[in-house]
Amino acid sequence: MSDFLWVEKYRPRKIKDCILTEELKNTFTQFLKQKEIPNLLLSGSAGTGKTTVAKALCEELGSDYIVINGSDEGRQIDTVRSKIKNFASTVSLTEDANHKVVIIDEADYMNADSVQPALRNFIETFYKNCRFIFTCNYKNKIIPALHSRCTVVDFKITNGQRVKTATAFLKRLESVLKDEKIGFDKKVLAELIQKYYPDFRRTINELQRYSVRGKIDSGILFNLGEANTKELVKILKEKRFNEMRKWVVQNLDKEASSLFKTLYDTLYTTLDAKSIPQAILIIAGYQYKSAFVADQEINMVACLTEIMAGCKFKW
Repeated sequence: MSDFLWVEKYRPRKIKDCILTEELKNTFTQFLKQKEIPNLLLSGSAGTGKTTVAKALCEELGSDYIVINGSDEGRQIDTVRSKIKNFASTVSLTEDANHKVVIIDEADYMNADSVQPALRNFIETFYKNCRFIFTCNYKNKIIPALHSRCTVVDFKITNGQRVKTATAFLKRLESVLKDEKIGFDKKVLAELIQKYYPDFRRTINELQRYSVRGKIDSGILFNLGEANTKELVKILKEKRFNEMRKWVVQNLDKEASSLFKTLYDTLYTTLDAKSIPQAILIIAGYQYKSAFVADQEINMVACLTEIMAGCKFKW
């Protein structure tokens, strides 16, 4: 199944092949030269290569590693405790590496009152045998006790670095499409990168979704937006809160007012008639708040949660 997914099939296995700024690449290359990594907190927006880098470091160092998803199994403290203890307390099967590695993906989704403090204790308990790599979108949602025990690396891309990384990704996409024997319009690829930048993972996933047409041309641009909206409606209907929150994070690159308008246009045709007035009032209220709130993600999630809980959808 993993080979079917382009994002896994073409995931870089070495740091030198990762699309990173020179500063970041030099940082991770230095760890490889030392044949040692500290506990790491990799912070940055979705799809910028944090998990890819974590895995590449482990593979190049020859370290045994496990990945725990903080937005799924990582929310249950008993599951986290059991998996880490079982992994960290056993002897490594590889002779080259100094330590095993536990990768905690999307660590900012983990409970800050129970799971994250437990991880602090695991770092200290298994320090001789294990290193921990945390990835997150928002490092301010990681407790200070974990911050202080990790080397924090920000996956920031400045305006000056944007052109270089986007160009490198364009070349990577061209290589993928040629390998998959999919025709493409280079200008459309550039537009897609601009639309989702710096979320490279999402760009690849969207390209694969529309590759069944046999070519990537201007016709997919409209379809991409339509599919994205349908995805949200399905998530709201099925009351999948975690997926809804991820959708918000992925789409906050747009102006908040634009998202509220898209939401209004979409729900007007997908809600039961009796729920439409309620939804309009909810959207209007949160749209007004968006001009003042400090955190747009929380505001949008609150809006969608209220719609999800109180409105009835057509089936």
